[in-house]
Amino acid sequence: MSSPLNVHLEQYEGPLDLLLDLIRKQQINIYDIPIARITSQYLEYVQKAVEMDMELSAEFVYMASTLIHIKSRMLLPRDPELEKMDPEGDPRQELVDRLLEHERFKNAAEMLQQKRLMEEAAWSNPALKDFLSDNDEPGLAVTLFDLVQTLQKVLERAKNRPQFEITKEDVTVPDMIVYLRNVLRSVKAHESVSATELFERQRSRGAMIVLFLAILELVKNQAVTLVQQEAFGDIGLKRHKNFEEFAANDETVARLEEEYK
Repeated sequence: MSSPLNVHLEQYEGPLDLLLDLIRKQQINIYDIPIARITSQYLEYVQKAVEMDMELSAEFVYMASTLIHIKSRMLLPRDPELEKMDPEGDPRQELVDRLLEHERFKNAAEMLQQKRLMEEAAWSNPALKDFLSDNDEPGLAVTLFDLVQTLQKVLERAKNRPQFEITKEDVTVPDMIVYLRNVLRSVKAHESVSATELFERQRSRGAMIVLFLAILELVKNQAVTLVQQEAFGDIGLKRHKNFEEFAANDETVARLEEEYK
């Protein structure tokens, strides 16, 4: 039975937010989604929203059809002989991958938003300049927030480009950190590398998310500085003065491999 929805409906930015909320509130294993129950609850929300004249984007309707399609695939019996010739994976897997990717990105964005608010409050102190050296860069928090918007723009553009998936990528955050180390070592210390170009070099949305998390780790470890030549301009990655110390420390990468297992 689907759980009743409140008369006052929560508003969600998109269908993935709604699905994640349904899954997390009911403590459902995201790798084993009871698709019939979730589909029923999702459709119930959409119906209630229509009755209350809430505006829903076309994405909500598309996701409803996707859920119904997955549900029908799981209900229909599969021919055993056909299964031998062409084994079919779990029909829910693509949805699970999208939900996990969306959740990682959402958590990172929320973390950056909180960090931005805290650091804005700190940098707003007019007397703070007395404690800054000439090399300090107080604009870092705003640039980090802008990095989220850069990734969002690249992901939107990536939706419209053709996808040619030959093999399944299995890239990790430590792999991306090694990749970024090599890229930054290939340019001069005072030069920066375009974040947009780095994102667009990746062959999948998943790789873009992993690259984003790797950049956050490098910034957190003070190995990379994010720079912006002008307001709303492209964001660049530049080696921090601690970059070589970080790059030479293999223990840091080993630690991150343990954290992201």
